Amino acid sequence: MRILVLDSALTRCTAAVVANESVVASRTGARSDARSDARSDARSDARSLGHEAILPELARDVMDEAGTGPSGIDMVAVTIGPGSFTGIRAGLALAHGIGLGLGVPVIGVTIGEAIAEAFPQLGDRVLWIVTDSRRGYIFLEHDGEIVSLAVEALPLPARKVAIAGGAAPQIAARLAAAGANVMLTDARFPLPRHIALVAARRHAGTMPPREPQPLYVDPPEARLPAGGLRPPPEASHR
Repeated sequence: MRILVLDSALTRCTAAVVANESVVASRTGARSDARSDARSDARSDARSLGHEAILPELARDVMDEAGTGPSGIDMVAVTIGPGSFTGIRAGLALAHGIGLGLGVPVIGVTIGEAIAEAFPQLGDRVLWIVTDSRRGYIFLEHDGEIVSLAVEALPLPARKVAIAGGAAPQIAARLAAAGANVMLTDARFPLPRHIALVAARRHAGTMPPREPQPLYVDPPEARLPAGGLRPPPEASHR
């Protein structure tokens, strides 16, 4: 099975083709990649625009490199969050477009599920995946639950804990200072192979189902006024 992996939930985005559990092509980009160099072609210009511009290009590149072309893809695995509102939407829009066009399944995977795939054996430790949210908040994913917490409100783990994810160094240091038994891992982002492995198991029914839809943990910051965006139009009196 050849799986196209799309990940744009965090600060970088990645596309890859995974065949028979091995990565055969992979590309990663980020908004910070829009550094000036001698080339000012459309590709470098696109990289300055954001995930919605970068990811389709990366997907095309990895399918070309893998020698599959779109017709050789059997499944699309896409990260659904938690993470960036716009990044999640960009990845899912592309995944659903490709899946619909090719007639192949689209399978959603959380950031924590994919990172946890890298740690099948932790002994008596539990795994916490922590990613940055906004203004002093983090997303905490463990034991199948995902919550958004202020860093100051982070509870002490009841057991020995291993910390992974983009906010891991900060959180591990904070917990260790509070007396927790902490192991800091080097996993910051999910890897394409692990995203694909989780998606394949979910598709096979050996993992709980999860809709390939945006996973938004925080409530939306923007709220509509009670009366709507604007007053209703006045009736014309003629």
